Amino acid sequence: MKIYLVGGAVRDKLLGLPVKDRDWAVVGASPEEMLELGYQQVGKDFPVYLHPETKEEYALARTEKKTGLGHSAFSVDAAPTITIEEDLLRRDLTINAMAEDEEGNLIDPYGGQEDLKNKILRHVSPAFSEDPLRVLRVARFSARFAHLGFEVAQDTLTLMQHLVNNSELDQLPAERVWQEFRRALGEITPAFFFITLRDCYALGVVMQEIESLFGISQEKARLSLMALTKAAELSPDTAIRFSALCYELPITHDFSLVKNLRKLEALCQRLKIPNDHKDLATITCLHWDSCAALTLHEAEPILRLFENCDAIRRPERFQFFLTACKAIRQASDENEAHIDFRNHSLLNILKLCQDVDSSVLIEAGYEKEEIGIQLRLLRLETIENYLESLNKISNNED
Repeated sequence: MKIYLVGGAVRDKLLGLPVKDRDWAVVGASPEEMLELGYQQVGKDFPVYLHPETKEEYALARTEKKTGLGHSAFSVDAAPTITIEEDLLRRDLTINAMAEDEEGNLIDPYGGQEDLKNKILRHVSPAFSEDPLRVLRVARFSARFAHLGFEVAQDTLTLMQHLVNNSELDQLPAERVWQEFRRALGEITPAFFFITLRDCYALGVVMQEIESLFGISQEKARLSLMALTKAAELSPDTAIRFSALCYELPITHDFSLVKNLRKLEALCQRLKIPNDHKDLATITCLHWDSCAALTLHEAEPILRLFENCDAIRRPERFQFFLTACKAIRQASDENEAHIDFRNHSLLNILKLCQDVDSSVLIEAGYEKEEIGIQLRLLRLETIENYLESLNKISNNED
């Protein structure tokens, strides 16, 4: 039995990047031998085991043969006779098809190290076109490594286009699409995920709502991707990044003043996007522009924004909303200091509004609806007092 470090750990080690997860391939072993050694089997479709101490994944070397349409239509051969070279051949990209043996020797039968040097994302073999999920995976790796100068090889892009043209992309389960989508949102340059999908004509297949931004105008699409880029610089949170990407979705071809959330709702429903992402994107789409228009001179628009965003009950989400709004405004080159001052002031005001005590209203004899009305008036007064003190400080500084 021989054990090899494989995949991303080898790639990242060669790139000089931190190795976060380590995966292992086992050659010359049977399932029974793995179990006897104390490994715990976790894979259903193929033999994957957890190490009894490190809990890292160890998979028996295997080959795969396509048996039908779709991402999961494969038969697996994990016999002890499968070699490490055969196992690496089934992988998607050459930079992911390298291994390291127990003595630290590199096994690189398909030129992964050379492609790392040349910053190329290239498929290992023509079998790449048998799995539609690889279109999304290549786009995700583009988002991960674009800042290092990596590009997709033209022949790989052609195979990706082939997968789009033969409609296999339509067979991908929504959960797998969202899984790759979310992981791409978490990468350093997530905009390249969507750029790469457009380059192979896949974006309109898996995320037609995002593709529709390019149909409205190239400038709208550019601003959406720039907002996503700015959000990625501001926060690792994928809900914030998703919201920044989607902020233009309510815009229609006729540029109606009435915002329409049908595209956002359709995208979230089809891909089964989690509620926290959907909710934040919804308030961002509806209210980013009113937030950007606030001047910190009037109390009513500020309280109305709080109410529309349910900020008093959900202050953390409102803070995420402000971060998404900051990314959107930065995409339009608004002054960062101005944005930060407004956001800081809004959070201070929100805290003061949360601290308004409704018990004094009950003690004063107000009941039911009257309490809500009077509470709102108290909050307006609180905001007005804060803005007045803010303006006094500003005038004194002038």
